Amino acid sequence: MTLASSGFALDTTSGRLRAWADALFVDHGVLRLAWRNRAVVEEGRLYRANQPLPFQLAAEARRGIRTVINLRGVRDCGSDALEREACAKLGLALIDAPFESRGAPHKDRLLRLATLFETIAYPALIHCKSGADRAGLVAAVYLLLRGRPVAEAKAQLSVRFGHIRAGRTGILDAFLEAYERAHGESGIGFLDWVRGPYDEEALRRSFRATRAGSFLTDRLLRRE
Repeated sequence: MTLASSGFALDTTSGRLRAWADALFVDHGVLRLAWRNRAVVEEGRLYRANQPLPFQLAAEARRGIRTVINLRGVRDCGSDALEREACAKLGLALIDAPFESRGAPHKDRLLRLATLFETIAYPALIHCKSGADRAGLVAAVYLLLRGRPVAEAKAQLSVRFGHIRAGRTGILDAFLEAYERAHGESGIGFLDWVRGPYDEEALRRSFRATRAGSFLTDRLLRRE
């Protein structure tokens, strides 16, 4: 994978300035200069945050982080270009594992994530854009794969991180609640549930967001 997204040539001064302007003002990185939305998922192994800027990635490397999992996937934006360059310079493994914040989690992506968590170098950092929704879902999945209680996993999707369950992002809560019901009825393990009875289409059809919640997440907060 190239170090920079198309349209952001970091080997020129103008390209680098354009990437920084895009990261700070188009991708709202200026709001993340001080507010990292960073938290421990499992001490010494997994941490969560919003989209990091290069100097923030350098701080993560100093803390001992070895792997960065990008839940936004490859994007044509300054944040993406700067992150790829910074990870390469810092010797951090950067893995793209895109998820949606407003859709039922795809079975194939969940299964790939389970494999990633078994093979990556720890400690690791997971991030999306705001650190509220996709980071919360993936943190919850990590805990479930580690055999932690469903209630502990569900706490990763919390207003404390800026997650709004009343909006379309509430489908992530519905996903965890669907597993909670299945586990309560049969004791099925999370990975067996994902491989077997989990039905993402049924979840998508059954979920309904509130109008006010969707206005908050989509119009005011402009969640990705």
